Parts: sequence; structure tokens; C-alpha cells
Amino acid sequence: MEQAPLAATVAALQPRARDELAELVAFKSVADPAQFPRAECEAAARWVADALRAEGFEDVALLDTPDGTQSVYGFLPGPAGAPTVLLYAHYDVQPPLDEDAWHTPPFELTERDGRWYGRGAADCKGGVIMHLTALRALKEHGGVPVNVKVIVEGSEEQGTGGLERYAEAHPELLAADTIVIGDAGNFRVGLPTVTATLRGMTLLRVSVETLAGNLHSGQFGGAAPDALAALIRVLDSLRAEDGSTTVKGLAADAVWEGLQYAEEDFRNDAKVLDGVGLIGSGTVADRIWARPAVTVLGIDCPPVIGATPSVQASARALISLRVPPGVDAAEANRLLAEHLRSSVPWGARLSVEQIGQGQPFRADTTSPAYTAMREAMRVAYDGQEMAIAGQGGSIPLCNTLASLYPQAEILLIGLSEPEAQIHAVNESVSPQELEKLSLTEALFLEMYAQGKG
Repeated sequence: MEQAPLAATVAALQPRARDELAELVAFKSVADPAQFPRAECEAAARWVADALRAEGFEDVALLDTPDGTQSVYGFLPGPAGAPTVLLYAHYDVQPPLDEDAWHTPPFELTERDGRWYGRGAADCKGGVIMHLTALRALKEHGGVPVNVKVIVEGSEEQGTGGLERYAEAHPELLAADTIVIGDAGNFRVGLPTVTATLRGMTLLRVSVETLAGNLHSGQFGGAAPDALAALIRVLDSLRAEDGSTTVKGLAADAVWEGLQYAEEDFRNDAKVLDGVGLIGSGTVADRIWARPAVTVLGIDCPPVIGATPSVQASARALISLRVPPGVDAAEANRLLAEHLRSSVPWGARLSVEQIGQGQPFRADTTSPAYTAMREAMRVAYDGQEMAIAGQGGSIPLCNTLASLYPQAEILLIGLSEPEAQIHAVNESVSPQELEKLSLTEALFLEMYAQGKG
């Protein structure tokens, strides 16, 4: 296949891609009914299912997964004897956080300064559109040369594992020769990148209780054990003086070999304030791709406005631990829980509840699919060589798929480059990246089919 006609077709499809992304972004598909109505996720799932049917997919289904959410599945048959490729994305999104901090409405796709802004634009509704655009382009140039399965998850951001458990119960459903996870991103805009490793994750809710009820801080403060102060002591025990994560028994000295992340670039990408230092030791790549990292995601305690002079009887926090490749997430979870229990002061009562968990992932970058992806990226990005990076985030489904289909090759690409600010306010996607990665995926499917033929 000549690259120029296919590239022209992908470019011509971009207005449609933008319109459809705007439709998808409009759904407030946060997979937490305590924050947004379940109907928003259901509507987004129906949109994806309708889009697959319109493209000729068979067996399109809304899968009711064990965590109460829906994933969308479809199958597009290819030529006889062709390999099967599974394309993954997710339609659920992170909450918008402080909507007043968005420059434009979070659920309204808005173009500004050459980027498209909206919650899920990059993570990962843009991934859904990337898959659709690649397949549409191929259909205009002789057809899709492989069998294609598409799975679009409905609860990836919640980490509740519904699709993983569904896949384990129906192992034949997602079986494929190669799996393309469209939920990662380039190391930088314009630098084609595959993600070779993912950190796993464990999520714990920790509660501390010290009193039967709140007490007047003047009458009892100084002797009455303060649950909030106890919780702060516990949380502080999770970091060394330099900010490194310190969970008793959990190694935190691994080294990342490969693409490095310059500290100044990281400071700019992370928008670290002037004069504020980075935390941890080793290179930036060591810290974010190869080592564990604990984050306190939230604390339940009285807000400053409306606070009363009281000694707190209880407090709780939500704690995330990112688990590097080579470490079992279940073992990391056990060590974290033991660390928390051993660190609570004054005999305070501490309880730990596991909320979510996912294993880390490491891909085989020497496989034939990676060879095809390397060439596809070189062509789509005008001669730029494919970079191999890690990612500090977690996609628990990757390890489930790797264990279910040990012969399958798994590649991670996507639209979540640093400027996208996924999970933060003012998330955006680069339309140029959407176009180039849609072309990359189309070229990859063609080259992969030729290599397997």
C-alpha cells in the first residue's frame, strides 16, 4: 500500500473524527454513580456500539461486567486466514475535578490554541476515534486486511476490574494474535512512542478511630488522641526525607534502562512551581517508570471553612501505590497494609480496605508486531524512529490479557502525551497526533497482515 493515498484519506476523515469526538466527550461517563448518573455511561456505551455496527462489525454486544458497568465488543471479519488483532480503548473518564478551573466546559469539546479540550479527549475517547478512523481509512483502500476485534471498556478509570473478570470468565472472547492498547501516549508530541512497561496499582482506603465522638479542643486537647493527627503520622511514614516512597519490605531502587526523561523537561511537563524541588532519588525515569510511588488521593476530614475547635474522633484517606514491573501487586498490597498498621501511633484503631488492584506489565519489544509498528511509525511520522518508553500509570487489563493469551503480542500506543494533561483540569488532545496515530494504526494493520501472510 502506498502511504500518500492512505495519509490523504486519514486527513480527509479528520473533520468527522472531531465531530464524533465532540459527541463522545459530551457524555459525562464517569463510572461512579455517586458522582454522575449511570445513564451517562450507558449512553456512551450505546454510542460506541452504534458506531461499530455502522462500520459493519458483527456480534456487537454491550457486556454487563461484574462491577456493574458495560464494556462494548464487536468483531469485524477479515480475509480468510488473516490474523486477528484486538483493538482496545475505554469510554469512561476521570471526574472533571474543579469545573471552575477549566477554561472551557469539561464535557464540551472546544478548540483552543491548536488543541481540542474536553474530559476524555485524550484518555481515552480519542482512542476510540483513533481506532475507527484507522479502520475507515483501510476500508477505502481495499479493505481491512486482518480480523478485528474491538473492546471498549466502561470502568478502566475506576480500577474495579469488571472487564478483567469478564474476560477471565469468557477467555475465547478477546483471543487474538496481537493486541493494540490505545490508552498510552507518545513521550512527546511528534515523537512516535510505544509503551513497553506499565506500573501496576493497589488502592487502599485507611480509616483511623480514636474517640467515641469529637471533643472540644480547649477542654480535651493535649491529652485526647486526635484521629486526624494519627492519620497524618501514618501517611507521613510512607515517604523518606527526600520524598521517596518507603513501604517496609518493598524494594525502591530499580533502574530504568532506555529512554531517559530530562529533569528540566519533566519540571515543565509537570508544571512544577519555581523553587520547588522534585521528590525521590535516581533519574526521573527511575522514579516514574521503575520504582513504586505512593500518593494520597484524598482525605476525609473537616474542611477549613466551617471547622469547629474539635479534636477529631475519626479520619480516613484513600491511598494509591503504583507498583513497578517485576513486583507482584498483591504482595505490594500486603506490604502496604502491614506498613500502615505498624505505623499508627497511640494505639489508635486503624482499618484498611482494598478498593482496587492491578498487576504491572512488561512487553516483548522484539516481537514481529513491534517490527511492523516500528515501520508504521517511521512512515507516519516522516522518518522519525519509534521510541520505547515506560509509563507510570496502570492498565490492569494488560496483565489479564497477557496471562489469558500468552502467545499474543501486546502493543501500547495512544494520545496521552504530556501536554494532554490527562486526569487533570483542561485535558486536551492534539489533532495532529490523532491524525498521525490513526495513520500509524492503519499502516500497522496493513504491514502486520503482510508479515503474517
